[in-house]
Amino acid sequence: MNIGIASRASGVSSKMIRYYEATGLIPKAGRTGSGYRDYTDKDVHKLRFVRRARDLGFSVEQIGGLLRLWEDRTRASADVKRMALTHVEVLRERAQQLEEMASALIHLADHCAGDDRPDCPIIEELAAPGRGHVHHNHHHHGLDGPKRARS
Repeated sequence: MNIGIASRASGVSSKMIRYYEATGLIPKAGRTGSGYRDYTDKDVHKLRFVRRARDLGFSVEQIGGLLRLWEDRTRASADVKRMALTHVEVLRERAQQLEEMASALIHLADHCAGDDRPDCPIIEELAAPGRGHVHHNHHHHGLDGPKRARS
């Protein structure tokens, strides 16, 4: 089957299939006599495996390790379980970081008037020199003052 059919059957875009081949994650597909990629059902099965692993947040490097474990019939299931649980720790840490970012933005948004004035602590925080991260104890400048009259 050609790359378009393999893409639809696996749920992996043609662009990503070519990328996975170029990086060596999956072997290069065979070619037809006219030079077009020719995918087998086995190739599509492997692409589905890759897509499911990506959906679970595994990196391309981790997926390579999972593919090797999948293809290794002598593997120990403990190796797969260890890899999955390590990934769970990374996902939980990332979720905590995302939650902290959301909280910081909510804090800043709570102090933004959201009106027609230009004063905005969100922009001020992003533009602050020398700050590596958003501070929750942000100082407000002129946010509680009266609204300017429209001209």
